[in-house]
Amino acid sequence: MIRRLAVLLAAVVLFGLLATPVATLLGRAIASGALRLVADSAVVREALRLSLLTTTISLGITVTLGTPLAYLLARRPTRLAWLVEIFVDLPLVLPPSVAGLGLLLVFGRRGLIGDTFDTLGLAIPFTTIAVVLAQVFVASPFYVRAARAAIASVSRDLEDAARVDGASELRVFTAVTLALARPGIGAGLVMSWARSLGEFGATILFAGSVVGRTQTLPLVVYAEFGAGDLDAAIAAAAVLVLAALTVLIAVRLARGSRAVEAAA
Repeated sequence: MIRRLAVLLAAVVLFGLLATPVATLLGRAIASGALRLVADSAVVREALRLSLLTTTISLGITVTLGTPLAYLLARRPTRLAWLVEIFVDLPLVLPPSVAGLGLLLVFGRRGLIGDTFDTLGLAIPFTTIAVVLAQVFVASPFYVRAARAAIASVSRDLEDAARVDGASELRVFTAVTLALARPGIGAGLVMSWARSLGEFGATILFAGSVVGRTQTLPLVVYAEFGAGDLDAAIAAAAVLVLAALTVLIAVRLARGSRAVEAAA
């Protein structure tokens, strides 16, 4: 009995630590009417617009480049696959500030390839492009990991059967592999998008916080809180929390539909 109470108490304490700040933030946003600032504040509106724009672009890049990589890792393993996977997973454990510094050392004016862009008159740091690159760097591993696992779970016998029926490799990939891996890939998509939306550290170091150009919603939270406008900070933070909750619910639903399909 005592052991059960101790386990229950520990679980309740940790759950409270995780849930209370989020619930308090949303409650404060609703009670104070801070959410109205999403429509009333030009800074918050502009940051929301920029966040939606950059995350859409970064997600498109992630899908375009990440899907082939996930397929190769799942279907064409090599002796160096483990090394590739380490570098794919590395952004998941790196501090965001380290990611931002690394991007700056590559794309900065005196960076590894940044001087070439500078010669061509193209500046990447502290621009909207830098925001997108930072988001791709920190968020693409979520998609690649999910897509790799989903593709690896597809039976090769089904792919071989499609080939025997005369399907081309592209047809096999799109009509069989991607179709069956869709729930897992969808979960990776929403998780990657959510990570892009919440990106802060790499963005502020690599792209700065310029209103209308690089200041996304997480940067607005930091800037408005520092400026003493708590309501604006709460409004931006509430939008991020609601987006994160929506994403997690979508992932749960995707996993549920996948379980139903598997049972069928």
